[in-house]
Amino acid sequence: MRVPAPPRRIPAVALALGLAVTGCAADAAEEDTLTLGYFPNLTHAPALVGVENGIFADALGDTAFDTRTFNGGPDAVNALFSGEVDAAYLGPSPTVNGWYQSEGRALHIVAGAATRGTGLVVREGIDDVGDLAGTTLATPQLGGTQDVALRWFALERGWEVDTAGGGDLSILPQENPEAVEAFALGEIDGAWVPEPFLSRLLAEDGAHLLVDEADLWPGGEYVTTHLVVSAELLREHPERVEDLLRGHLEAVDLLDDDPDTALRAASARLEELTGSTPDPDLTAAALGNIAFTVDPAASSLLTGADRAEAIGLLDPVDLTGIYALDPLNALLAEDGREPVAGLEG
Repeated sequence: MRVPAPPRRIPAVALALGLAVTGCAADAAEEDTLTLGYFPNLTHAPALVGVENGIFADALGDTAFDTRTFNGGPDAVNALFSGEVDAAYLGPSPTVNGWYQSEGRALHIVAGAATRGTGLVVREGIDDVGDLAGTTLATPQLGGTQDVALRWFALERGWEVDTAGGGDLSILPQENPEAVEAFALGEIDGAWVPEPFLSRLLAEDGAHLLVDEADLWPGGEYVTTHLVVSAELLREHPERVEDLLRGHLEAVDLLDDDPDTALRAASARLEELTGSTPDPDLTAAALGNIAFTVDPAASSLLTGADRAEAIGLLDPVDLTGIYALDPLNALLAEDGREPVAGLEG
């Protein structure tokens, strides 16, 4: 692991603690309830399925269960800091940034949830990477996982971009549904997004996938989403974390073993959250682009942190201790399954 550098100026896009980490999460954890944060994305399908089918509520038993939804990881991490949520499905970049901002005191990764399922969709006329110069591309949120991916992609090609939308190409943080609409209207040239928005963009006339993010990772595997809990909840109420993990395992198993049932549940939850009925064919295709697993794909987290550092969105950070996988591995052992590993093996 890398040794963290002495604290310096926090980048403008870094997450703000707002309130003291230790006090806020403690207040939330003391209540006999658990609030889970997640996004209306199919890369968060374990949350969609687990909420819609009552899996989490059943697993938590006498603990009251509530939810909050977010568009991007930075907002969800701030909610963890403030105690608005006790656990959340998060992408790697906001998780690492939250770990850094709290000096390792605010959160822990307790399970993987999904790998793959992201990429860059562009309009007709952009036939290769060289055509991206001068275009406007959307990402869900500045500092979020897809935002880091696109900025790293630009850096590798020697392009200059900034957080104000300037440079060799313009990167515009925009909520996923707005990006789909803006693309259809010709207001943007493409977007680096997660499923199901990737498949929704591909359904537009002339749209095509220019970059499948899986092609940019060794073996094509990289963490898209994992399950994170507040450090206070894990310390003070490990039984709630264990119950949440039981629900998470059941939801992931349903996605893998009974995709038709999972598809119906995810679609119903998305309809409830967005007010529109998902196209079943697009949703099925989107789910097929994602691998659901409780393995956190830990090595890709470290690589992602290196990339965020290289583009100036993260200071050097020591990730030792970010994973707390013992509760998950205990449940896996009960079922005779193989354990999963973090950065320390």
